[in-house]
Amino acid sequence: MKVKKEIIINASPTETRIAMLEDGDLAELFVERPQHVRTLGNMYKGIVRKVVPGMQAAFVNIGGESDAFLHFSDVSDVGNTGGASPTPVVEMVITEPSGEKRTTRAPLRNGQEIIVQVIKEPIGSKGPRVTSQISMAGRYLVLIPGQSESGISRRITQIEERRRLRAVARTMRPKGFGLIIRTVSANHESEELKSDLGNLMELWGKLEKKIYEQKAPSLIYQDLSMAFSVVRDLCTPDIASLVVDSRSLYGEIEKYLKEVSPGILNSLSLYKGKTPIYDFYRIEQKIESIISRRVHLEGGGYIVIDHTEAMVVVDVNSGRFMGKQDHEENSLKVNLRAAREVARQLRLRDIGGLIVVDFIDLEDDKNRRKVYEEMKRELTRDRAKTDILPLSEFGLMEMTRQRLRPALLYTFNEPCPTCQGLGMVPSMETIITRLERWINRFRHQTKEPRVMLTVHPEVAKALTMDMKSRLRQLMLKHLIYIKLQEDATLREDEIKGYSYRQKKDVSGEFDVS
Repeated sequence: MKVKKEIIINASPTETRIAMLEDGDLAELFVERPQHVRTLGNMYKGIVRKVVPGMQAAFVNIGGESDAFLHFSDVSDVGNTGGASPTPVVEMVITEPSGEKRTTRAPLRNGQEIIVQVIKEPIGSKGPRVTSQISMAGRYLVLIPGQSESGISRRITQIEERRRLRAVARTMRPKGFGLIIRTVSANHESEELKSDLGNLMELWGKLEKKIYEQKAPSLIYQDLSMAFSVVRDLCTPDIASLVVDSRSLYGEIEKYLKEVSPGILNSLSLYKGKTPIYDFYRIEQKIESIISRRVHLEGGGYIVIDHTEAMVVVDVNSGRFMGKQDHEENSLKVNLRAAREVARQLRLRDIGGLIVVDFIDLEDDKNRRKVYEEMKRELTRDRAKTDILPLSEFGLMEMTRQRLRPALLYTFNEPCPTCQGLGMVPSMETIITRLERWINRFRHQTKEPRVMLTVHPEVAKALTMDMKSRLRQLMLKHLIYIKLQEDATLREDEIKGYSYRQKKDVSGEFDVS
């Protein structure tokens, strides 16, 4: 059965949120905030600060707070700055844990200038991971300078279509460049692909000039913003609707689609309703549940998701689910439900890295295999690369999921200074964003022009600092007068609202519940 896909974009001064809905359920969520602009796909002219042969890697200064991590396997000659002679290959002796010594050839040296591209966002204290095997993504193609082969997305499964696209790629591939045919290219004419290639080649020409002229470390190319990258990568002909609540962003997306994919323009629309867009589509409450440790399973049972320094651990529990069959059958039913929900949560929360799922113990090998196959099948919906192992005799499933950016848990929260990171509290940006949504609901539902808010002093400071204060912006945007009071006894994420017209505390009436 065909899945109905929708993309809903909510843009505000504090953040841009992009939700992917599948049959009305939240499947993926992307969040971008001004203070955490994404760097994924950006290209830099960097300087190799330190080559570490024992790690088979180097650290590259790209002008950020932390050096970027470049593994030897991600190094190619095309990453060297143009005009210079080929980089000498440095032989290094590495001592294995067994004591055996071997020689490795590292194509890097300290102080060398190199062009790199971010393939993983910085996470915590770790800098971004980069590669010198750079590529540029267009609507239909990915252009890879310095390569000589063509590839086709594995998600294009029709043999005839793959054969056609392979022939198109063979005839249009420029000398000295590799091409990857993207999933959205399926059933599109060769003229559209050639037009996309022309745009990419023109862009590469401009980048080559910047590579020669700019001094390291410096930014050479900044990839599309989160909203535009989602439109580029996820807006396929099977998208039923693309809805935006910002008039300016709507105009920019409309202009972009007219250039790269006019066939999708019919699905684009501007949301003009008075109810907040994520309330209208019933997304807000689902977003709030993303940071919850416990997720209940339909029909009984629940899973608990915990983040540690080394991995993410998921525990499956039967709860009060008893069933009518024996223990093995009950456990199998809960495990199958859990496998489906775990796959969904990994994608929804954008959890990456090493993941261990502790399923309820099963004695029958056939039943353990069923759980493994169910998880494998559900993960086919995930665009991120995943690798999973069958359940062990202890009921543990080990898996890895491609990590490109921090999980959403770290976007919505920051470590608590009181508990040294063992617990989590909402970040100041999240608190202010929630406050804005509270005001939006209060104003929309009551039509009252005044309200008194009592908040923690730190929240009040964040709202009133600078000439263009957040408080003033909120009052102008929602046409409401806000009297602000401070109360140091409140938690930072606690907001109290008082209605002058109703003469009562209305704090809990307009929260997401």
